[in-house]
Amino acid sequence: MAMEHDLQKQTRTIQQSLSPDKMPIAFLLGAGCPLSIRIPPDNLPLIPDVAGLTKHICETLSTITASKDHHKKIQAHLLADGFKSATVEDMLTHIRTLLQAAGSDEARGLSCTALRDLDGKICQLIDEVVRKKLPDGSTSYHQLARWVNTIPRKYPVEVFTTNYDLLMEQAFEELGIPYFDGFVGSDRTFFDPPSMELDDIPSRWSRLWKLHGSINWRQHDATRIVSRGEIVQTSERRLIHPSHLKYDESRRMPYLAMMDRLRAFLRKSPAVLICCGYSFSDQHINELLVQGLQGNSSAVCFALMYSDMSVYPNAISCAERRPNLCLLASDEAIVGCQKAKWSGTDAFVLGDFSKFTAFLSEHVGGDSLHLGAPHGS
Repeated sequence: MAMEHDLQKQTRTIQQSLSPDKMPIAFLLGAGCPLSIRIPPDNLPLIPDVAGLTKHICETLSTITASKDHHKKIQAHLLADGFKSATVEDMLTHIRTLLQAAGSDEARGLSCTALRDLDGKICQLIDEVVRKKLPDGSTSYHQLARWVNTIPRKYPVEVFTTNYDLLMEQAFEELGIPYFDGFVGSDRTFFDPPSMELDDIPSRWSRLWKLHGSINWRQHDATRIVSRGEIVQTSERRLIHPSHLKYDESRRMPYLAMMDRLRAFLRKSPAVLICCGYSFSDQHINELLVQGLQGNSSAVCFALMYSDMSVYPNAISCAERRPNLCLLASDEAIVGCQKAKWSGTDAFVLGDFSKFTAFLSEHVGGDSLHLGAPHGS
């Protein structure tokens, strides 16, 4: 008889892992989380995923006279370099790599001015697409924020996200829940790495770490100081996504500092990390997760996937290497490196961010109810 995984047992395991108030707990929220919020009457997602964002930006750039030729060259570069389905993040990485190489001259047929203008235009378009407000006070983000604030904990709950949007910030602030994101100040906030590293802020303050940056991060070209807020000077530029380059010490913040926080969390014993809406498409984060789980056998990561297992080859590769990475998809699971289908006819539904946050509110600390759905429903 073929091996099967028990869906109810796995959901109870998640419940039990999140319930203790002395357990270090963190969430990694990916691009799938905003997709769970649908806006009537067309039922479109509040914010598109990376593929949808990339499509919108490419289509828009192709209509802008000052940008379309430069954008075509970047696309040709990426295709020649082996990127068959380049994302907007790949584009920004490539543009910023060329900017470093160009200096005050040019690189691969593009001047430093053209590259800088294209970088700025892409960041502006990203800002326009993802600068959305949560529709009301009962979204999945509000549910997560309320749950985080419900139980006094020994360790602060940490929220990591690859998203540029401000949805988690909005949920925390609307509910009056204090959080720390690495920035301090009021009129002109600034990034403060020592506060992150010392971590002396009270545990009732949640931590919010934005691994890929944010639409409200800014950098002053002259001083290289990173701040949070609107652009108020022409010498400031939007700073949204890391270029995956080897930063020197003066430029390593804040992206590498955010990744360091995820690395530090995985060293805690025992640590529980819940991934939701994250498709494992970022190899830098994947490597960090695998290495962190390998270095701390008492840590565990539950990766809650929205679709069937076959959609996530990168996640499968990670879960088959680490017994403390549980990959839970709608039709199958990898638990203890063993891949098998769910027993019975139910599908795993907690990969849907709205269902997961409802599960937190209703079941963690309470009685376990039926947590599956008929497969295919």
